[in-house]
Amino acid sequence: MAKLYFYYSAMNAGKSTVLLQSDFNYRERGMETMLWTAALDDRFGEPRIASRIGLSAPAHLFAPDTDLFAAIAAELGTRPLACVLVDEAQWLSSDQVRGLAAVCDRLNVPVLTYGLRTDFQGELFPGSAALLALADKLVELKTVCHCGAKATMNLRLDAGGRPVREGAQVEAGGNDRYVAMCRRHFTEALA
Repeated sequence: MAKLYFYYSAMNAGKSTVLLQSDFNYRERGMETMLWTAALDDRFGEPRIASRIGLSAPAHLFAPDTDLFAAIAAELGTRPLACVLVDEAQWLSSDQVRGLAAVCDRLNVPVLTYGLRTDFQGELFPGSAALLALADKLVELKTVCHCGAKATMNLRLDAGGRPVREGAQVEAGGNDRYVAMCRRHFTEALA
């Protein structure tokens, strides 16, 4: 039976790199994959998953109203799929996560999702909460704080490099806007 995986971490742990490596492994063995990423993250100017180390691949875009189950089922009608890979999974809705679970259960296609566990205020994203509840396998990808401890928090910075305490939960950005920190340094930065 196919499984739903959730690979999660703080910023800069290499989630997109691991996703792209998994995609490469499937394709190298002649297996077909389907890649998805969030439409709201338009930093790359085109529908693609890109890692900070320079790897990238074209991807389908999901928006809040995208029926992922229907889109994947339709694709499965045109070609065999060995795996579905989803980047920026924290921005999935609970219904979309249930749809991805149905892809595993009803279509027998494994789904590997990659995303942040918590936002810049230490709160779960809706997609992450649903994945933590429904995924068959949870895998924490680790990154480090500037002190060397495991980073579990995402500090948002303003244009001047100062910590941000309030704002919208969803705001795309990279190293220019977010810093991965251990809980202690995250808390100190916001004090």
